[in-house]
Amino acid sequence: MLIDTHCHLDFPDFDSERDDLVARAREAGVAQMVTISTRVKKFPQVLVIAEKYENVFCSVGTHPANADEELDISVEDLVGLTAHEKVVAIGEAGLDYHYEPEKAEAQKIGLRRHIDAARRTGLPLVIHSRDADDDMKAILTEETEAGAFPFILHCFSSGRALAETGVALGGYVSFSGILTFKNSQEIRDIAADVPMDRLLVETDAPYLAPTPFRGKRNEPSYVVNTARVLAEVKGVSEAEIARITTENAFRCFSKMKRV
Repeated sequence: MLIDTHCHLDFPDFDSERDDLVARAREAGVAQMVTISTRVKKFPQVLVIAEKYENVFCSVGTHPANADEELDISVEDLVGLTAHEKVVAIGEAGLDYHYEPEKAEAQKIGLRRHIDAARRTGLPLVIHSRDADDDMKAILTEETEAGAFPFILHCFSSGRALAETGVALGGYVSFSGILTFKNSQEIRDIAADVPMDRLLVETDAPYLAPTPFRGKRNEPSYVVNTARVLAEVKGVSEAEIARITTENAFRCFSKMKRV
């Protein structure tokens, strides 16, 4: 059994075959999925999908690329939307300076609001961080000192120092198909040193399909390929990495039911 802890089932890439996609995931041994919100104002579309499938859960939040569009979303708004039984996480929120560094201040405001919501609810914050390691380390450290909150460094592709900071602060590190890429030895080296009880796997579907599907549309069933490489990196069997990452997922997403 595996859990895809981060995918985007509401994206139009899946509109024509969502039922088949969920079925393929089950057949591949991916028992549960968390479909991740990128815009609070489109959260109803995410929730409808989570409500339709027993084994799909969801988050609520604003992706950093959209942070400047949703500065009117308050902490109270976020907290209120977590009342639904299918909402098991906050986010994804964070910092992404790769494409639009001019949005940094809006992203920081959004991130801190999401942190506050995670702290208030006890739900894990799904963190997106790209080309922003120093600021992310500083904010996570400062905010944890103000009051601990659960979090995940999702689709990890940052530097070792951020992974180490995240683990030291009590967070989880989630690996996507990037782990399987030929030129990702640095990420595999980081994964090798992440404690077993802090590891998660994900697809970030429809993006970042793992080898041998790289360049194609990703889907939750492909998390099996990422888990296989993670098992090799950690020197354990595929069954063991499935057991470990699944138990970690249920501990991290503590509101998520086993179905």
